[in-house]
This record gives sequence, C-alpha cells and structure tokens, in this order.
Amino acid sequence: MPFVRSRRILKAFLIAALVFCGAGAASVFAQSTAPQRPRITGIAHVGYYVSDLPKALGFWHDFLGYDESFALKRPGTDKVSVAFIKIKDHQQVELFTDAPPAPPTMMNNLCFAVDNVGQMRDYLRSKGIAVIPGHGGKTSLGAYAFEIKDPDGTLIEFVQSLPSGMEAKAAGKFLPATRIALAIYHVGFLVGNTAKSLAFYEDILGFKETWRGGRDPKVLSWINLRVPDGTDYVELMLYSKLPATYGSANHTSLVVPDIQKAMAELEARPWYKTYLTYQKPLEMHVGVNGKRQVNLFDPDGTRVELMEAHTADGKPVASSMAPPPPAAHD
Repeated sequence: MPFVRSRRILKAFLIAALVFCGAGAASVFAQSTAPQRPRITGIAHVGYYVSDLPKALGFWHDFLGYDESFALKRPGTDKVSVAFIKIKDHQQVELFTDAPPAPPTMMNNLCFAVDNVGQMRDYLRSKGIAVIPGHGGKTSLGAYAFEIKDPDGTLIEFVQSLPSGMEAKAAGKFLPATRIALAIYHVGFLVGNTAKSLAFYEDILGFKETWRGGRDPKVLSWINLRVPDGTDYVELMLYSKLPATYGSANHTSLVVPDIQKAMAELEARPWYKTYLTYQKPLEMHVGVNGKRQVNLFDPDGTRVELMEAHTADGKPVASSMAPPPPAAHD
C-alpha cells in the first residue's frame, strides 16, 4: 500500500509539473508571437498647409535654397495639391494647398520612417491604436505607408521606402549647394496632455527622452524625445489644454553648423528683401537649451527654426525639474 500511494503521489506531481510547464511554455509562445515594433529610424517628412504656393515655394527655394523634388496635382486639373521640398534623401517638407481644418493649425502631418510598415501596423493594432481607414497601402510616390492619430489628434504617418519608389530613384538629386541646412533636426508640435503623449511616444513607440526645459522654472514647457533607432527627435510643446490658435508653436528645426554664417548667407540672398516685407530682420538668440538659433517664418507664419547642434559655451544644459502643466482633460 505505501508503494501504491507513493506512485499515486508521484503521478500527481508529474501531472502538475507538466501542466505548469505547459502553461509557462504557452505564455512564452504567446509573448514570442506577439507583434514586435519594427525599427523607427527618423523623421521622413513633415507637412504644412500653405495659402499661396508660389510664395511658399519662394520662401523654401529662393530664400532657404531647397529644390522642389515632386508635385502632386489634383485629379483632372493642373493645380498642385502637394509640393515636396527635399531637405535630403528620404527627408522632405510637404506643402499642402488645401485649406487647413479647424482648429487652425498649419501642420498637416508628421511622418516617421520604419523598416517594415506591415509589422508596424500589426504592432500598433496590438496596442489598441486604430489605423485610419482608407489611409494605407502604396503612396503616390511609390512607398508603403499608413496613418494614425496621436492622443491629441495629430496625424502621424509611418512610411517604408521602396527601391522602386520615386524617392529612391531621386537619390542624390534635387540637392543644391544653396541648401541652408542639410537635415531636419527636430519637429515640434503641441500636446495637451503630457502623460498621454509620453505613454504613446515613449511606452508604445519607444522614443527616448533626451532633455526637458521651460521658460518658467515652475512649469515645464518642452520635452525632447529621440526616435528609437536614429538621431532625429520630436519636441513636445506642453499645454494643459490646446490653445484656440496654434500660432508658431508647431515648427520644423533645421540643423546648421554655424548660425551666424547661415544668417549672413540668408541676408545676402535677393529674396531676403521679400522676406522683410512681412517679417522682421533675422535675430539670433541663445535658447533655454543653450544653443544658438534663429526663427524664420514662411508667408503664412509657420516657423522654421535654424539651430546649432552644440551649446554656445560647449557645456550641456541640465534638464528642468519642473512639473509639466496639469492636464485639463483625461
């Protein structure tokens, strides 16, 4: 009887062990088959609305020195719907001729480059992020892309370039020596709930915080988040509640090695006289981040910021310890 009882106990133990191991294996299998986030390598483009395309092209081409690489026309017309200003290979500014929606923000969308757009779509869906219907598949430039909205409704696009696409075929082209800067440094945009934005950009997309600062030592104004697999970053412009008008807070920053040299070059260009008809002379200042910069504004008032990548004195500026603005909505 003791032997039979021992066999029964051993059998029960083995069954329990198998059940436990099976549950553990199932958990590991579930984790291994869950969609994984692909690489997010940088800012592919940022889009803005313009009310007068020829004037906007004058600002970007004649003043800042960039070329228009492509243009999309409205079906059945000769009217341009989107003009593409090439900053560098795989990085552009898009100019939309549609009227901006309400609330009046001149920013249309922000796009990040990924190495697998299908995997990115599956990953976001697994996190409960809805893909905008009708915004997916192959783009007019021959790349794979889809769009979502971030917690504040900002249109976020993910794109995967293809060797057969127009952008890839234009590699090395439309890159004149007149370009005032060779790359987009960062893109800044408004957010109305810091916690929700950090949960989206950090926890879901994997962005890494690099710095935070503000003009008021008691309230945080900005948080910089770098893409997980590159050096480009976004600047979250913090508010308790999104303002009725966005003004020039939404912006694109272009990195230059010498801000004074860049300013002198712009002031020597003939289009600078046109610029002075609607804006003040260029003025350099040192930002809260310790970097020298100058703000430019296109004919619609959208801000383009020239900034050096290093601080003016060569010393790093510590991040602010101030709390973010209190959220006005959950």
